[in-house]
Amino acid sequence: MTNTPTKAGFIALIGEPNAGKSTLLNRMVGAKVSIVTHKVQTTRARIRGVAMAENAQLIFIDTPGLFKPRRRLDRAMVAAAWGGAADADVVVLMIEAHRGMSEGVKAILETLAERAGKTPVALAINKIDKVKSETLLALAKDMNDAYPFAETFMISAEKGHGCDTLRDWLVTQLPEGPYLYPEDQIADLPMRMIAAEMTREKLTLRLHQELPYELTVETENWEERPDGTARIDQIVYVARDGHKGIVLGKGGETIKSVGKAARVEIEEFLGRRVHLFLQVKVRPNWLEESERYSEMGLDFKDGNT
Repeated sequence: MTNTPTKAGFIALIGEPNAGKSTLLNRMVGAKVSIVTHKVQTTRARIRGVAMAENAQLIFIDTPGLFKPRRRLDRAMVAAAWGGAADADVVVLMIEAHRGMSEGVKAILETLAERAGKTPVALAINKIDKVKSETLLALAKDMNDAYPFAETFMISAEKGHGCDTLRDWLVTQLPEGPYLYPEDQIADLPMRMIAAEMTREKLTLRLHQELPYELTVETENWEERPDGTARIDQIVYVARDGHKGIVLGKGGETIKSVGKAARVEIEEFLGRRVHLFLQVKVRPNWLEESERYSEMGLDFKDGNT
C-alpha cells in the first residue's frame, strides 16, 4: 500500500454577485451548503464547503459577491469577500461568459492585483453554454491580457461541464498536510445557521421582487427530541411593519408555504424528520446591531466607512 501524502487547503471563490459561485461550490461539494437564488447578494457569510478528491481536502470559501458597497451590511459583505481571498491558498475568479469583462469585473481585477500577492489565481468563465466559442476565446484572451491568471477554465457550474478539470487542477495547487476537517463533514457552519440560510432562500424564491432586502433569519432554538426528530424555532426579522405583512402573506399563507418548503429541504439535508416553527418580528434597526452580523459570520466593524 502506497502512502500518498495528504493535501488540504482553502480555495476562495470570488466574483460579482450572481456569477455562479454558490452553484459551483455546491457542485464541488456534492451537497447544498450555499443558498442559490437569482437575487443578488444572497451569500452573506463566508460559507466553507469541504470537498474530498483523491488524497486532497478542498475547503471552499464562498464569498459574498463583490460589488460597490453602499450600506453597512454591504461594506461588511465586501470586506468578508476580500478577507476570504486573502486567507486562501488558491483564488478562483468566476465571471459570466455572456456578461464578459464588465465594469465590476474590471474593478475586481484592479483590487486583485493589490490583494492576491503571490497566491495563484485561476479564471473560471462560467455559463459557457450562453455564448459562441469565438466569443469565449476572445474573452479569455482579454482577461489574461488584463491579469496574469495561473490557469483559465471554461465551465458550466450548473451543468457540471469543466468542473472536474478545475477540481483536478486545484488539487495540484494545495499544500501537503493533514486534513483540516473530518472526512464526512461538508460545511463548517453550524447546522443552526445552515437551516436559517435554507429558510432565507425559500423566502427569497417565494417573494421575488417584493422581498425586503432588510430581512434576515435566525435559528432561535434547536431541540433534539427523544424520537430522533428535531424541533427548530426560527425568527424572520424585518425592518418595517409593512414588510411583516409581505412575509406573512394573506392569512399567513406565504410564511406557511415558506416554512413547508424549508422544512422539506432541512429534513433532506439532515436525513430525518424536523418540526419547523417560524415567527416574523419587526426589528427596525437590525442592520445596525452587531449581534446580527455575528450570526451571519460577518464582522460588524468591517461595515464602518
